[in-house]
Amino acid sequence: MVAGPPGSGKSTVGPLLARHLGVGFRDSDDDIVAREGRSIADIFTGDGEPAFREIEAEVIAQALAEHEGVLSVGGGAVLAPATQERLRGHPVVFLNVGFATGVQRVGLSTARPLLAGVNPRATYRNLLEARLPVYRSVATIEVATDDRTPEEIVAAIAAELTQELEKTQ
Repeated sequence: MVAGPPGSGKSTVGPLLARHLGVGFRDSDDDIVAREGRSIADIFTGDGEPAFREIEAEVIAQALAEHEGVLSVGGGAVLAPATQERLRGHPVVFLNVGFATGVQRVGLSTARPLLAGVNPRATYRNLLEARLPVYRSVATIEVATDDRTPEEIVAAIAAELTQELEKTQ
């Protein structure tokens, strides 16, 4: 599984990692949109974040049960205790991104519901600070993404996965 804050590269790195490993790729955000028939932003505004997080947890539980490849999850997915529990025993890659790089990558777009508002930079900084310990607590591998190409990130993840596999043998 690939997790991290907005702008960490989940949607870019996930498919490349899956291709590198020769497995399928699945994105929980895409699953949510397909299941609900509306955008993430529409779910957030229409039903609120708690309802969205409930749907997200259900979709991730289903994906973990059905999918054997790389699963990319939304930035806040790991906040749900049920999801944290479900992730135990799975390899979880935390794509760590610094504030400046993350802001540059997301562009503080209003298409991202959690970053909409009066001060999106402060919101993003607070989001990073609050979620960092949670990402680290669920991750089996942490890879810094600043100043790296997607291909370099995939190579770093693959090297870490190989080391993890060798430890278990």
